[in-house]
Amino acid sequence: MAKSKVVILLCLFVLALGNEAGGNCPSWGRNSLHCVEAEAEAEALEREVPFVGVNIGSDVSNLPGATELVAFLKLQKITQVRIYDASPEILKALSGSKIGVMISVPNNELLAMGSSNATAASWIERNVVAYYPQTLITGISVGDEVLSSVASSSPLILPAMEALYNALVASNLQEEIKVSTPHAASIILDPFPPSQAYFNQTLVPFILPLLQFLSRTGSPLMMNLYPYYVFMQNKGVVPLDNALFKPLTPNKEMVDPNTLLHYTNLLDAMIDASYFSMNNLNITDVPVLVTETGWPAMADSKEPFATKDNADTYNSNLITHIFRRSGTPLHPETTSSVFIYELFNEDLRSPPVSEANWGLFYANTTPSYLLHVSGIGSFLANDTTNQTYCIAMDGFDSKTLQAALDWACGPGRANCSEIQPGETCFQPNNVKNHASYAFDSYYQKQGRAQGTCDFKGVAMITTTDPSHGSCIFPGSKKVSNKTKEVVNSTISSNAGEKLRFKTFNNIKISAMNIILHIFLVPYLPTLLLILL
Repeated sequence: MAKSKVVILLCLFVLALGNEAGGNCPSWGRNSLHCVEAEAEAEALEREVPFVGVNIGSDVSNLPGATELVAFLKLQKITQVRIYDASPEILKALSGSKIGVMISVPNNELLAMGSSNATAASWIERNVVAYYPQTLITGISVGDEVLSSVASSSPLILPAMEALYNALVASNLQEEIKVSTPHAASIILDPFPPSQAYFNQTLVPFILPLLQFLSRTGSPLMMNLYPYYVFMQNKGVVPLDNALFKPLTPNKEMVDPNTLLHYTNLLDAMIDASYFSMNNLNITDVPVLVTETGWPAMADSKEPFATKDNADTYNSNLITHIFRRSGTPLHPETTSSVFIYELFNEDLRSPPVSEANWGLFYANTTPSYLLHVSGIGSFLANDTTNQTYCIAMDGFDSKTLQAALDWACGPGRANCSEIQPGETCFQPNNVKNHASYAFDSYYQKQGRAQGTCDFKGVAMITTTDPSHGSCIFPGSKKVSNKTKEVVNSTISSNAGEKLRFKTFNNIKISAMNIILHIFLVPYLPTLLLILL
């Protein structure tokens, strides 16, 4: 076993070299069984990395053509999408793009799919086999929120899923393409605190067999989770900052009294409520996949919190939260992948106004607002400013902030001249204001590097310019007109350290290749022969 792991590790290194050169293995080892196995294991590792995808609705008056759509997805570095049908135009256009796509069976096709194995087999042949693997189909969502919205069709879901799965087995695609069905959050009752959550008892006769199917086939529980709606329905109980993933002081975190787990955001609590609900039915090995989540950017007066600022904050912080791979309080080892609802504003949607304004972009591909996502590369690269600032967090006493301020202006060598008496940033004369200026000075001097906006947990990164009046913060003095791809978020910067150590994909392959070429590659054939 140990020898096998060493061989696979060595082959993974070689695969890294081959992939950068455009191949999977060097020519001398490309047909090696071990390299083939290693390549499969590398692909499995990649599949385990959580992703952020986008839903693509079709209620858009001027939806880009399939070819233009795929070109736009590539430009925005979007690697996973979900569509609400199995559009042949989109599936064909995605061929060779390496963009993963989840296709869907509409609710009105459940009866035909569940009552005829031949119909299901034909659907798989027509919509999956005809395109895979050139088009990277990753999953099939069967129906949408059937248990809560089309209760009469509830008995049809599992037969349809079984028939589609069996058709995938016949084509030997059951490992690559997973079958599940998305549920509304409303199927879970008493979700707060999460440890008290349980599935609606009247639905258990349908849910339990579904979960057993998911467990048996290695498929995820698909959940459509919207903190926006929970916040709107519980205003005064759920703080807005908790719904938006904003940094919280410990006294503002939600605490589950039964488990003493601390929740810093509402989505994690909703995900854990799903896990606790499954635990109550003795299902412990099914991961949660968030098939829809998001925040509307505009609405009528009845929805005052549907604003571009809130939508920007929610989606930016959501993206960063997933790429931090910090999991949930109940399952810190497991980070759920998510699909943002949605890519484009669907202007053909029926009222209310908010229904047409969940999109990250307008149909003409201009951004609805500029996302700010820190430290995750070029995903959704539509921000042209890349401007972030470091400020003091609310909720800390003056003594704690003063100690951090003293360090920044002393050993940290921040430029604190502007907060001296009589200078432009002296007012308002309080520790929090002065600390924010000093923190930002240090953060900007350090090139906004990960870990330079922490100050023992009292500082946070923000995309909102803290400058006021004649006081211009250091970050605003350095704004460049250059267009940058990386976008930023309002998160605690020490999370970047977790990302750096936990994410396999963050290894600097180019530097590794140099080392491997010098020290390892000349001897690798011999090493493999010895090990084998």
